[in-house]
Amino acid sequence: MPLMPGAEPYHHDAGQVGVLLCHGFTGTPQSLRPWGEFLAGHGVSVSLPRQPGHGTRWQEMNRTRWEDWYAEVEKAFADLQGRCPEVFVAGLSLGGCLALRLAEVHGAAIRGVMVVNPSIANDVPLLKLAPLLKWFVPSVPGVANDVKKPGVTELAYTRTPVKAAASLPGLWSLVQADLAKVTQPLLVFHSAEDHVVKPTSVAIIREKVPQATIEELTDSYHVATLDNDADRIFAGSLDFIRTHASVPLQRD
Repeated sequence: MPLMPGAEPYHHDAGQVGVLLCHGFTGTPQSLRPWGEFLAGHGVSVSLPRQPGHGTRWQEMNRTRWEDWYAEVEKAFADLQGRCPEVFVAGLSLGGCLALRLAEVHGAAIRGVMVVNPSIANDVPLLKLAPLLKWFVPSVPGVANDVKKPGVTELAYTRTPVKAAASLPGLWSLVQADLAKVTQPLLVFHSAEDHVVKPTSVAIIREKVPQATIEELTDSYHVATLDNDADRIFAGSLDFIRTHASVPLQRD
């Protein structure tokens, strides 16, 4: 299946410290590419995979489930871990949920976690109906491109594939149930105005992960990694990595 131009994965080998970036539901690596390139430019090895069913056609995504997306980031984590003694994980939206799941599963093998507007709760009425709707409706209007900055477009599907969406509650429930296993340092960037993910997810993280540092973004919507606060996210994540890595970055 041909890829959308710009939806390609991104990888960069630098030093001993690596970060795995996980893009969001119906999105592509494009939404995190500037973040990955910024970290790569400061001596961090970066892995930004494209998850199955993403970046082609929404109909293809309807053939995938959360287990497929998680398997891809799990594979990328194993590969990065084989090249870097220390690995951080990060993600946007549902990619943040996948990053948290990796942290739950791998424990001390992950040095720290960084998430932007993470989605870990079933708080969208339409998605609650997805397990029923999937038998009647193949797709519904998309949730992409929630960006405040003029002239910026997120590369993502304009339709939400319902069968794929119907698998989300299983992942959310699993991640919520195991949040106490996230003992690594956790940095959360949260947009005050987000038209895709409600504050419920961050509230749950605040309650169940006491060591989490939560920074509010005041000038961005959901896709904050492409928005007005992107530079703050990039710089903050680099400081976080420098603080919690036990080895210097390539250029440090």
